[in-house]
Amino acid sequence: MEKEFTDVSIPTSLYKKIEQKIKGSGITSVSSYVAKVLRESLLKEEETQEALTKEDEEKVKKRLKALGYID
Repeated sequence: MEKEFTDVSIPTSLYKKIEQKIKGSGITSVSSYVAKVLRESLLKEEETQEALTKEDEEKVKKRLKALGYID
């Protein structure tokens, strides 16, 4: 299965900073680095949105008790 790609523009100064950062790191290109960082950022955001706070969890438990679903 072949991956499809698209172009994303970033400022040249940022591109050059990324080039310097990845030198000797094993990352083969600025595009690879940017894709990796974006994937990590999106994953972190998704995990944050999915996680209930303790307060939210307690509210859900109280509501379920009030409805008779749990004791």
